[in-house]
Amino acid sequence: MSKTKNESIISKDGVSYLIPFILITSCFALWGFANDITNPMVKAFSKIFRMSVTDGALVQVAFYGGYFAMAFPAAMFIRRYSYKAGILLGLGLYAVGALLFFPAKMTGEYYPFLLAYFILTCGLSFLETSANPYILTMGTEETATRRLNLAQSFNPMGSLLGMYVAMNFIQAKLNPMDTEERATLSGEEFEILKQSDLSVLIGPYLAIGLVIIAIFLIILFVKMPKNGDKSKDINFIPTLKRIFRVAHYREGVIAQFFYVGAQIMCWTFIIQYGTRLFMEGGMDEKAAEVLSQRYNIIAMIIFCCSRFICTFILRYLNSGMLLAILAVAACCFTSGVILLQNIWGLYCLVAVSACMSLMFPTIYGIALSGMGDDAKFGAAGLIMAILGGSVMPPVQAAIIDMGTVAGVPAVNISFILPLICFVVITVYGYRSYIRSL
Repeated sequence: MSKTKNESIISKDGVSYLIPFILITSCFALWGFANDITNPMVKAFSKIFRMSVTDGALVQVAFYGGYFAMAFPAAMFIRRYSYKAGILLGLGLYAVGALLFFPAKMTGEYYPFLLAYFILTCGLSFLETSANPYILTMGTEETATRRLNLAQSFNPMGSLLGMYVAMNFIQAKLNPMDTEERATLSGEEFEILKQSDLSVLIGPYLAIGLVIIAIFLIILFVKMPKNGDKSKDINFIPTLKRIFRVAHYREGVIAQFFYVGAQIMCWTFIIQYGTRLFMEGGMDEKAAEVLSQRYNIIAMIIFCCSRFICTFILRYLNSGMLLAILAVAACCFTSGVILLQNIWGLYCLVAVSACMSLMFPTIYGIALSGMGDDAKFGAAGLIMAILGGSVMPPVQAAIIDMGTVAGVPAVNISFILPLICFVVITVYGYRSYIRSL
């Protein structure tokens, strides 16, 4: 019986989807890499261009703005053509955006990098709008949420690689001169240093661009299933009205907005949180940043392991209930991040990742359950909800730039925002559980 259950995860009506599942799951790792090589770049760009944290956070605005802008165009494209076509276009835009880092570096300006990030994430929007619902179709509806959790388990592996590359091939190789020292440089000295640092920063992006081209060619020439590619009619407005009448979908979009905001805030500003803590202990800024990124990697390892564990637990526990339990735990840990001004606050911030591991794919799976062909547009709404990762980090960055609030480090106070997000997710998980009874 156990074997049958295992087989049903990636098979349907006697047809195995193992090879397509592996290929599409590789895309989950690829956008995980892009997400988590980018989070530390807020601090890196702030230093390289001598900007505030708020200005550096425009990286996240451009990054997640691309997700928002392309989600529904991606859904219409997929509806008109196929999931495979959507994935190929997504990979193509991803590669173009990554390779645009070279001409951006040649300009020596900040805003061309934001354009490159925007194009890159337009590609990620196509990828995620295509791949998530495509995975849901590669088996029975009963196992859809488990299957998506399994595929999403490979996303943090890409994230770990992105963090590792950011730490060892970007942060560790940037000039060790700290922010205050850079502020004293003359215009000419600053330009020389900036060009040197930008040459370091673009290398990994150019390399991943070439890897994406190789993956594009493999998927192009492999026969992929046409699951879910039934209706070619767009019917945009009627479909939107229909899907947003569904309570578990409508609330799922809201929950996803707050989840992505919380995730990006916790992973982006762990650098600022740890840097403040370690510099107060006498460490220099560069060493404090690198050590903070190591804690970020530990958080991602915990996230990755927790996702596999939670995927297993979903066999026995209702998805809405498990989501609510983990969201409550996240609220408790985030409270520790706010209230503790020592290493235990950082430990709490790392622990939040264990709670977040289940959230994205489970909210996604619950929201799209029973939607059939409407899942293409439903997926777009959930991908647009990733806008939370664009809206919230700048607000948190603005709080951090205040330095202190009522005598408390502003970086601690800023984590009130993720706390609010986890409260919203708790409510969604509980309501989903009640609906399932």
